[in-house]
Amino acid sequence: MIIEKMEPKHIDGVMVVEHLSFSIPWSRTSFVQELTTNEFAHYLVAIENGIVVGYAGMWKIQDEGHITNIAVHPEFRGVHIGKGLMAQLINEARNLGVNSMTLEVRKSNVVAKNLYESYGFTEAGVRKGYYADNKEDAIVMWNEQI
Repeated sequence: MIIEKMEPKHIDGVMVVEHLSFSIPWSRTSFVQELTTNEFAHYLVAIENGIVVGYAGMWKIQDEGHITNIAVHPEFRGVHIGKGLMAQLINEARNLGVNSMTLEVRKSNVVAKNLYESYGFTEAGVRKGYYADNKEDAIVMWNEQI
């Protein structure tokens, strides 16, 4: 597996992962805008045999990183691709001068919460009814020492 900077050529593969991973997927336009016009955006892709099998992104704002999304193709889950993406995203954040990172995760997503906790993220709050599809709460997590 190779992890590299996401480029427009990866968007078709990212869209496959996105639609298989989320009940309310981001649009192709959203990813294009993130890569071409959002100066705060930093995205990575995981490539296996030329196929996008996962991706992760963050926004760098001042000295903070906000993880916007991370997803792994269902057929490639459980083989540490998410861990690889998180490790590389945190390295990227450090290289950009980020001191702390935050994210939101569904309250029911135990696998993701465990991944984030393994990288030093802790629960810091709740956003009630955050997810539009089912009004599920989001757990806000922070790592203050990247």
